[in-house]
Amino acid sequence: MALEEENLDDVISSLIDDVDDEESAATEATELPQDVNIDQDPVALTERAARQVREIKRKESLDGELYLRVAVEGGGCSGLSYKLGFDIKTDEDKVVESQGMDIIIDPKHLMYLEGIVIDYPDGLDARGFTFDNPNASESCGCGSSFAV
Repeated sequence: MALEEENLDDVISSLIDDVDDEESAATEATELPQDVNIDQDPVALTERAARQVREIKRKESLDGELYLRVAVEGGGCSGLSYKLGFDIKTDEDKVVESQGMDIIIDPKHLMYLEGIVIDYPDGLDARGFTFDNPNASESCGCGSSFAV
């Protein structure tokens, strides 16, 4: 009888943990920053991410003709990796605006990036750019690569 009670306690405990994890994941998934309009922005920066990009550009004394480029490349543990960097705009680039900042994207990459929200958490448990991509069917633990 004691063995059955232990197993039942384990089952109940695991069910409660699963419900807590699902509720936490659902809450995290719906908590988009208020400063992002995902209905209009194909690629959006949160205010924190835009502030960090501006700070990097200022610290590095980068040329005003350089834009933030958001791209993907093959590789990473899930198949595709995100790339952020400063680059010169080409005639083929699509330019989108978010948080008062122009972002350039190669149109070939847009299908992988449409609807992405780029954030920059600055807390004890997370620091650095993060990518919330509705197109990703899976992503790696570090969040820097994904699959579609």
